[in-house]
Amino acid sequence: MNDAKLIENFRNGDMEAFNRLVKRWQQRIHRFAYRYFASHDEASEITQKTFIKAYKKLNTLENTDKFSAWIYRIANNLCLDETKCASRRRSASMEALPKHPVAENLSSNPDQLVQQEDLESILQLALRQIPAEQRIVVIMKEYEGLKFREIAEVLGEPENTVKSRLYYGLKKLRTLFEQWNIELEALRYE
Repeated sequence: MNDAKLIENFRNGDMEAFNRLVKRWQQRIHRFAYRYFASHDEASEITQKTFIKAYKKLNTLENTDKFSAWIYRIANNLCLDETKCASRRRSASMEALPKHPVAENLSSNPDQLVQQEDLESILQLALRQIPAEQRIVVIMKEYEGLKFREIAEVLGEPENTVKSRLYYGLKKLRTLFEQWNIELEALRYE
């Protein structure tokens, strides 16, 4: 059963239909939020908030065939709202990241660093250093596999803007990896 049919069933009072939507999308939304915050706790919180908001607003979704863009838009907006909240300590903040060899000794011994450090933490650290609007596009395109058209729809931006953000985001990541003397091939096998 596709998303549109589940939404129709939910609107007709079938609560199990919404549960099936959650089961279908929960892992993707969690992965998206995790890539954004590099924290399972933050990702779980965003995922929960996303589905609470979706539950409350699902009756307002006009085109049920666009559910995927709609749910990512909710998650994206919640991620952006969380980063703007100055009263909470964020793992997304560079100051809040723990001091460890990735940040301090990247150029001294990259081979040993790659062996010692989890590649995921290196990627997350690099993602933390690019602007949020580029980070979102990189995550959606490279990790979530969304098409440019879908990302543009989620963000409410022109497709060319999305392409530009991806280009500059990936360029900045390559520059960081070069500065850190990390071979891009090593990161591809994550």
